[in-house]
Amino acid sequence: MMHATSVLVIVALSMSANIQPALARFEPMRMEDVDHVAMIERVAYPFPWTAGIIRDCLRAGYDCWLLVADGERVGYGIVSIAADEAHLLNICISPPHQGYGYGRQLLLGLVELARRRSVERIYLEVRPSNGRAITLYRTMGFLEVGRRPRYYPAGDDREDALVMTMELQPDAG
Repeated sequence: MMHATSVLVIVALSMSANIQPALARFEPMRMEDVDHVAMIERVAYPFPWTAGIIRDCLRAGYDCWLLVADGERVGYGIVSIAADEAHLLNICISPPHQGYGYGRQLLLGLVELARRRSVERIYLEVRPSNGRAITLYRTMGFLEVGRRPRYYPAGDDREDALVMTMELQPDAG
């Protein structure tokens, strides 16, 4: 089980030798982080979660984590874990930090959290238009298992969600 102390996330990345992300820390999100997280949401997404939704996730006891690099909160993830399943509710890297491997580091940390909690599978939804995220999820072992019609807001319309899942193997150690 993860503790409320910082956990180092060390990831071997298959990136160009010229672009390496800083070593990032995986830290629990606190109420005092909500405004900063909501600001990252507003910059990253056209239809962001509100600070109230993020606060509600913390109050509900969801696993809410920050990724911190060089003292800066570069991203966050929110996961609901119940019984043997996890649902990745939100994962985001601030736009200036995208493309440097931080999303992979954060996702690996969240998967490891789920594995340590004896989760058997993780679910998530993603917009079909979010090609970068879909590529990341596929390279991490997520498979598309369904579609939720008109799930996401999209201007004057709605966009479907791809439902993806990853089966977790028990940790041998």
